Amino acid sequence: MIDLVFDLRGETLPHTYPFALWAELVKRVPRLAEDETVAVLPLKVATNKDVVLLPKRTKLVLRLPQGMLQEAAVLSGAQLDIPPGVLTLGEMKTREIQAHPTLHAQLAAGADDEMEFMEAVNTRFSALGISANTICGIRRTLSDGRQSINGYSLVVHDLKPEASVLLQCAGMGEGRQFGCGIFMPYKVISDLE
Repeated sequence: MIDLVFDLRGETLPHTYPFALWAELVKRVPRLAEDETVAVLPLKVATNKDVVLLPKRTKLVLRLPQGMLQEAAVLSGAQLDIPPGVLTLGEMKTREIQAHPTLHAQLAAGADDEMEFMEAVNTRFSALGISANTICGIRRTLSDGRQSINGYSLVVHDLKPEASVLLQCAGMGEGRQFGCGIFMPYKVISDLE
């Protein structure tokens, strides 16, 4: 797996942008939809009540198998129509997935009940051979009115380097193409005692 990073130009997006963004990406690279390991990392944005605002340094990051690199390269310079605006992608850069001891997923899809959700997390980690500590965050929903994904935010800490890279590559739960179950480095504030 590798991250493809694109500069992003645009001003606003609807709160439901992950669904429209995925549709626009698949329109240009249909093979993205054929591989369930492909992920679109959540954009770093600012929100207000009506729309999502894109800071100037926001990047679009796709996490995908290295074998899809050449196909995805056609996205450089693409204009994605996501009403009320248009996103323009800059030149593509590659970024290897690095080990970090603490990772965070904004929304990992799963059961409505927090205890059931955490049991599924522990089962998934056991299947991957990952040993780490977890903190379950708030319940979240991503919806565009036609489809919804429910789950919790999740912080995973005390990860060994190999486990950190594995978790970032494997993800967790459904909706990777919408930014769900994608683990990213999480900054830790230590020595608060």
